[in-house]
Amino acid sequence: MTARGLDFAERRVLISAGPTFEDIDPVRFIGNRSSGKMGFAIAHAAARRGARVMLVAGPVSLPTPDDVQRIDVRSAAQMHAAVLGQLPADVYIGAAAVADYTPREPAAIKLKKRPGQDTLTLELVRTPDILAEVAAHAQRPRLVVGFAAETDRVAEYARGKLVAKKVDLIAANRVGVAGCGFESDDNALSVLWPDGGCELGPAPKGELADALLDVIARHWASR
Repeated sequence: MTARGLDFAERRVLISAGPTFEDIDPVRFIGNRSSGKMGFAIAHAAARRGARVMLVAGPVSLPTPDDVQRIDVRSAAQMHAAVLGQLPADVYIGAAAVADYTPREPAAIKLKKRPGQDTLTLELVRTPDILAEVAAHAQRPRLVVGFAAETDRVAEYARGKLVAKKVDLIAANRVGVAGCGFESDDNALSVLWPDGGCELGPAPKGELADALLDVIARHWASR
């Protein structure tokens, strides 16, 4: 227990974390560089603070935090089904880096190079928008928190996502910067809500997880 105590006691916190892998064929896939470390740190901190935590994890090599229940998934479609299947919850934190597109028809066998074929065209289709669907769900959590990973114009794009998806908070971070974001043990977040925001970090992801939960706790108390 930290000095914050058990301020999430008995709250059901649903968290998604890590990447999704969208299969092209049995050998290849479309993925991203998310390690899942931020989402797992949030799950660990929330459980330590008394929450009943359900963690929906994409394909990552991380141990399950103590006192956390875990569902492993691979694709965006599987993550969508798992997250919606775990509603209702008091808080949803969408920390996963979910693929925006997936191959329309994954090949049943390995795609082979053909003589003279210098290019390959894949037809991609949109994946379900998990965050927007949770925010619009009949069993909408009391607080819906999204993440936005951006390489530029971080606050602008994150605030647009906040409005478009009708969520309560967006935690935005800049990626593609050495020592922060994807695959790093440290991070920095710009946390935005409709009438304000705050900056968290840079800090180790474990410390940042508690700081983000502090912000969530304050918003919960104001409701």
